[in-house]
Amino acid sequence: MAAECGLKRLMQRFGMPIDAITGIPSQEHDRKHANSIWARFESYLNGKVEGVGYALPASNPFDDWDVSDRYAHQVNFDQNRVQSHQAGAQLVCDRIRKARREGLI
Repeated sequence: MAAECGLKRLMQRFGMPIDAITGIPSQEHDRKHANSIWARFESYLNGKVEGVGYALPASNPFDDWDVSDRYAHQVNFDQNRVQSHQAGAQLVCDRIRKARREGLI
């Protein structure tokens, strides 16, 4: 969930429209979770000079994640899957830190 929120905050900075009243993305295809939003992120970087250095790897570490996983029992996760998700969250965290250092957010 943290990775999803981080991506959406950056997407907003790079042009994703947000409903001023609700604070949620205005476009339906941006109202998705981390497993889907990873690919959308790149579309907001295209053509933005300030987006240089924020690209994510094409391989989505959340491809095997579903929002219902939030409630799954710990025994349903293996170490490789968890490490992949942690690495993806770290990539997003690194970009948030970079954006803060550069004054973008």
